Parts: sequence; C-alpha cells; structure tokens
Amino acid sequence: MTKFSANLGFLWKELSLPDAIRAAADAGFEAVECHFPYDVDPTEVQSALSQTGLPMLGLNTRVGDAEKGEFGLSALPGREEEARHLIDEAFDYAAAIGCRAVHIMAGKSGGTDEAQSVFKSNLAYAAKRAATMDATVLIEPINQRDAPGYHHSTVEEARAIINSVGHDNIKVMFDCYHLQISQGDLLMRLKDNLDAIGHIQIAAVPDRGEPDAGEVDYTWLLQELDELPYDGFVGAEYKPRLDTNSGLAWLKAFQA
Repeated sequence: MTKFSANLGFLWKELSLPDAIRAAADAGFEAVECHFPYDVDPTEVQSALSQTGLPMLGLNTRVGDAEKGEFGLSALPGREEEARHLIDEAFDYAAAIGCRAVHIMAGKSGGTDEAQSVFKSNLAYAAKRAATMDATVLIEPINQRDAPGYHHSTVEEARAIINSVGHDNIKVMFDCYHLQISQGDLLMRLKDNLDAIGHIQIAAVPDRGEPDAGEVDYTWLLQELDELPYDGFVGAEYKPRLDTNSGLAWLKAFQA
C-alpha cells in the first residue's frame, strides 16, 4: 500500500511548522516534507517530529530573491558562492532535524551550457556534503508553464545531469504534476527511470489541487506504482482548493 507524506509547504500553511507536523500526524500521514523551514528553530521542528514519530523526508534550498523572481541559484553563473552557502545551510538544517534529503533548486537559468556546467559543479559539491551524513541530493524537473526558464523540465534531462555528475547519492524528484504538464506518459516514465528516482510527489493537473480530480487518474497510477519495486513515500504536494482539512477525503479513500 502507498505510504503518503504531507508536504507542509502547501498543507496547513496557516499553522506553524511544528503544529503542521502534528496536524499531519492526526490526519493519518506517515511522513512529512517541507519547502523552506529556515525561519523556524530546528529544535522545535525536531520536538514535533519526535512527538509524532513522523520522519521529515526532505526540504529545499532557498530560492534566492523571490521578489526578483528567483527560483533557485544553483544553476546561475556568477552565483556559485551564494548557491553553496544555501546548500550548506540546507544540509545543516537537515542534520539538525534528522532529514535525509535536500532538493537543490537549480533556478531559472534558461538551460545554457554555462548554466549546465555550474549546476553540475554545485551538485557535485552538494553530493559530497550529503555523503558526510548519508543523505540524498534531489533535483526536480519543473514545468516551463509554471516556472518559465527553469533549468530542467524533463526526467530525461534530470537523469542525464545525474549521470554526468557521477555521484550515486543524487536522485530525481519525480513530481507527477510537473511531469504530466511537461511530458505526460507518467507510468512509463516511472518504470523507465525508477532506479534514478529518490522521491515521488502528486497533485491534480491542471489546478494543482487535491489528487482526486483532473487529467491524472491517481487511483490507477498509484495501484500500478504499488506493483513496482518502489518502497519510498509519495508526497502530497498540492494546493488545497479550500482548506487542508476539508480536502482530505482522497487520503482516506487511497488508504482504504
């Protein structure tokens, strides 16, 4: 049966991060993940994780200057020092809360050759840092509709980058929402790339709401996923159409 993780970057946003962890446990999630926890004392997060028994699966490096439209720095030429500071910050925070994966946000590089070289160098740096704590580096293909100019948008691009960098602790964040928009054919892409996938996320397409409507049949897809040798969690990274609690019928149905 699929194990679900609550992405607290979108779910229970009205609560503090520690209280959102508790809400996720009460709702029946078996794990949590987040985006940018850095304004919260990690001891408070660790306390909530210990209280609930939920693991924190992953967090993101900061985006940079969001007011300027930045969405990650690790593939931006000339920003290497800042990017590595954010990588170090993310792994320091992850270590403090027992989190074992960090998503390295590439940024809106336009996909140039120079940007590719910078990204690979920063990923190698992150992989070496991750190895000191037995952690995983994640990179996520993000669709060009939501994030025009993002460095990579397909699972094949992400896999090629990973192969080129050559560290086996770098994996793909397979976000079904983004990849349905960019490519489609989700089941075959999952099967073809399963050995390179470190985490899977879901949301409805096209509205990014609860995974119970739209063009992806997650009831079918997750049943098929259960037949594959994937023993990780599936992250619920969706934006509630109303509020988190009123939209959880999908979870109860999928866990039945």
